[in-house]
Amino acid sequence: FGIAADENFVITTTNRKEITEDNFSELVQDGITLYLLQSVDQMLLLATKERIDFLPHYDTLVKSGMYEYYASEGQNPLPFALAELIDNSLSATSQNTGIRSIQIKLLFDDSQGKPAVVVIDNGRGMTSKQLNNWAVYRLSKFTRQGDFESDHSGYVRPLPVPRSLNSDISYFGVGGKQAVFFVGQSARMISKPADSQDVHELVLSKEDF
Repeated sequence: FGIAADENFVITTTNRKEITEDNFSELVQDGITLYLLQSVDQMLLLATKERIDFLPHYDTLVKSGMYEYYASEGQNPLPFALAELIDNSLSATSQNTGIRSIQIKLLFDDSQGKPAVVVIDNGRGMTSKQLNNWAVYRLSKFTRQGDFESDHSGYVRPLPVPRSLNSDISYFGVGGKQAVFFVGQSARMISKPADSQDVHELVLSKEDF
């Protein structure tokens, strides 16, 4: 790597967890992406790509919440799909100490390649590992175990109250992936963990599958 003998450096995961002798066997697994940095909080000069391998369940695209949404008692199912996406933002911002900001945008120009539905929030964000786990079909945000790092870690389900900014508003609870593929044919997740300077992006599309 061209490191001088008197130069200090650290090796970290993409979540900026430093690899040490104590945690090596826990953090370093086959296929993991590592950073070689001068310090844990060093700015990245260029965008980096991490290969994510997982076996997509065909239900992600074949079903995609169709049963739940089309069984919505004759109502227009689109608001329910949007509610799923907004619910993720409500969860992500539930522990904000300041203002909770959630924006919903409908883009009809070519800025995203095709018309798009965009949900933006100022929540705690997701790491690359959490983004990867978001892509796994039927991996509940409340029951993820073992190697799975939940995209809602630390989230506490609110008390059952009328649907509001402090409640779970998702009607069917079928998850963001099904909602995304019910609305369109691709999803782009862009997230910056609140305690990190790194921005992570995950793209899923019908064409990729």
